[in-house]
Amino acid sequence: MNRLILGLLIVAQQVSPQCGSSSTASVQNMVPLAINAGPTGDAFNTAFATVNICPAGQTTGCQSVDGVMVDTGSTGLRILSSALNVSLTPQTTSTGARVVECFPFQDGFTWGAVANADVKLGTYQASNIPIQVIGGSQVPAPPDACTSGGMPSEDTLNDLGANGVLGIGLFRQDCGFGCTVGGSSNPNIYFGCNGSNCQPITQSLTVQLLNPVWTFSSDNNGTAIQIATVPANGQSQATGLLLFGIGTQSNNSLGSATVFTVDGSGNMTTKYGSTTVPGFIDSGSNGLYFLDSATTQIQACNSNKDFYCPSTTLNLSATNTSTTGRVNTVNFSIGNAETLLNQPFSLLPQVGGSFAGYFDWGMPFFFGRTVFTGIEGETTPGGTGPYFAY
Repeated sequence: MNRLILGLLIVAQQVSPQCGSSSTASVQNMVPLAINAGPTGDAFNTAFATVNICPAGQTTGCQSVDGVMVDTGSTGLRILSSALNVSLTPQTTSTGARVVECFPFQDGFTWGAVANADVKLGTYQASNIPIQVIGGSQVPAPPDACTSGGMPSEDTLNDLGANGVLGIGLFRQDCGFGCTVGGSSNPNIYFGCNGSNCQPITQSLTVQLLNPVWTFSSDNNGTAIQIATVPANGQSQATGLLLFGIGTQSNNSLGSATVFTVDGSGNMTTKYGSTTVPGFIDSGSNGLYFLDSATTQIQACNSNKDFYCPSTTLNLSATNTSTTGRVNTVNFSIGNAETLLNQPFSLLPQVGGSFAGYFDWGMPFFFGRTVFTGIEGETTPGGTGPYFAY
């Protein structure tokens, strides 16, 4: 399962509009994105959106949550319990156990109850879908089957760095068929909890966390993210757009974008230097992450070995290849992360770091591009998803 994020940061929430409220304004298939430092002032290369959450089937008792990170590398909506004031109906098993999810990201895991909600993005609504409410006193401590990977928990604002994660990636469900089978093949993502006793369970596709966009009544075959070009030395903040649908309206046409079909794990291949690895495009990562080869031997930072700190800015390239053989070479630059992060900027296109075994085209890849994410099984003018296109 390649639903990964690396950098997560920030923000605040406010109580406001009702999910079921009618609007006299014309329907638009988009919501604004804010790429900024967030209220704590230390986020970088992170896009945030506002999500409106209602109890399923209700138009009162709703809440708008700001500071939800937009992530093309995962599927499903996850909201911190500390940021949520809405009372939602918890999902339970046939025996009455509470369903709790342990979802693995690249930099940690989220542990929290699954509940159903109506989720509104702009004027578009995903009705009665399962979401994860991260942390909180209503769930027991995660069991060994969740924590055995050794990754840290991201169940608080300080740990997660955002009020939630809006997963609008390639897939319809967050786990897929792997979670529908029991035994040793089960990835231990969904648990049934009776009190403090939590055991791995199977979870059918219909009750797993779902891609909210896929459940829309229209413009539901994918998304596009648009962010303007960012100067090489960075800038303090920017705005962007999250568009719903691919080729369904005049503003979401593929145009001249090249479609990169992916494998069942959501990967194309990326060749950097002499090494070819699985590659993916992930708005939830705050840099370009890859393992440097002997071609350049980029120096790691002294303060944080996960980031690269070359003595001078390096102009590099890597080549993406789709599962159908389409090829494109991407030019990019890697600067000294220590120097860059000491600037008062939250958009830093030259930040990169080490990631063995994959090439992660994170948020800097999105600057100056329109990046499309085609959802699995959905028909688009560029073919059937899943795919990335840019």
